[in-house]
Amino acid sequence: MVIRPSEPSLAVPADPLGPPGGTPRRAWLVTALIVAFMVVNHADKAVLGLAAVPLMDELDIGRSTYGLIAGSFYLLFSVSGLAVGFLSARVGTRGILFTLTMLWAVAQLPALIAAAVPALIAGRVLLGAAEGPAAAMSMHALYKWFPGDRRGLPSALHISGAALGTLLAAPFLTWLISDFGWRSAFAALAVISFAWGLVWLRAGREGPFGDDGKRAAAKTAPGRTPRPDGAALPYGKVLLNGTVLGGICSAFAAQWALALASAWLPAYLRTQTGMGATQVGLMVSGVSTLSFVLLLTVSPFTDALKTRGASSRVASGLPQGLAVLVSGGAMAAFPFAGPGLAQLLLLALAFGCHAVALPLHYVTTAEVVPARQRGAAFGIVAATGTLPGLFVPYLTGRLIDGAASEAAGYTHAFLLTAAAMAVCGAFALAVIRPDRDAARLGIPAGSPGHL
Repeated sequence: MVIRPSEPSLAVPADPLGPPGGTPRRAWLVTALIVAFMVVNHADKAVLGLAAVPLMDELDIGRSTYGLIAGSFYLLFSVSGLAVGFLSARVGTRGILFTLTMLWAVAQLPALIAAAVPALIAGRVLLGAAEGPAAAMSMHALYKWFPGDRRGLPSALHISGAALGTLLAAPFLTWLISDFGWRSAFAALAVISFAWGLVWLRAGREGPFGDDGKRAAAKTAPGRTPRPDGAALPYGKVLLNGTVLGGICSAFAAQWALALASAWLPAYLRTQTGMGATQVGLMVSGVSTLSFVLLLTVSPFTDALKTRGASSRVASGLPQGLAVLVSGGAMAAFPFAGPGLAQLLLLALAFGCHAVALPLHYVTTAEVVPARQRGAAFGIVAATGTLPGLFVPYLTGRLIDGAASEAAGYTHAFLLTAAAMAVCGAFALAVIRPDRDAARLGIPAGSPGHL
């Protein structure tokens, strides 16, 4: 039978990413959309804090009530992340991301329709439930477009969306709040979330490295029997191997530092170092810039190492453990450094270097999880790794209140953070071994690190 050009060919398709170093335009289009997704995600989180003062003044609510509204965001955050993670084994990420953004848009409406405490809490609870799965599911969607040895840069771009969300959204939303009132910021985010969902529905696709686990010329480590395409493993084996546990620990440590920075770093800089508001803003921006630069240099470097035959442990495992340890060491040192450049450099390392662990722990986890279970595993890892956001701000406040002085309280908080990072970083260094764990589980290897 002659196959005309207009008829679908039954021939085996070529490598969807082409020759080494080649990536189709669709993969980078999806990457750009997911980076924008993360920008909107973090803008949605930030809007309440940016609108806090005019909102409290207009509604005549106190700080404790405002704290209740802000904290309600995390009520369903982890639970929804777990639930949607398991759902992703049956539902494509294209539909999941579209649904999440529609919920983000709806979650802004209570503040516009009935600006009162119950409505604001309802909106934040819904937003938290819709944002809990966002990072894991968008990373899962991104990984469907890249094989294991080309995920470093896309992962870094994905995580950098968080920094971009803060850098881009803050001035835009502040301008809206100042010139048009705080409700205008919520309305703008509702429109932007809805618009992104429509664009994604039109341009988003499931990538060739999908949940069915099928890949051309997949290989298995010598001496191991490959599992059938699409075969699932018991979740106990998936989650309790060293690589996944080490990734959770590195993410847990990084999120601890992030939670501490977002809640208390500006206050520390104002009260303990004598910086003015402008200087504090510049310092926080400097930390974000360091994280951004590291994300865009270290992650592509790990891809290059894999391409040259380095093991996944060397390329992706060691960097995330070392990043956490370096941050922890700087965290322990900077409270004792005298005022000056050395203290500022240590502070930047303490709150900026750990960002490297955030994309890499997804990379190493993906290598030891069957593709059809990757979304669920990402949801579980993300839900566990982000737990510090629930308790670190409150715990830090208690340490400051209970100390002999405010300075001593901050020092105690930084030292506790450093200790947690040291333990987590050392554990990650010791147990993250994707090649070994993939071989034990019979996961088909597709990157040079597995060959």
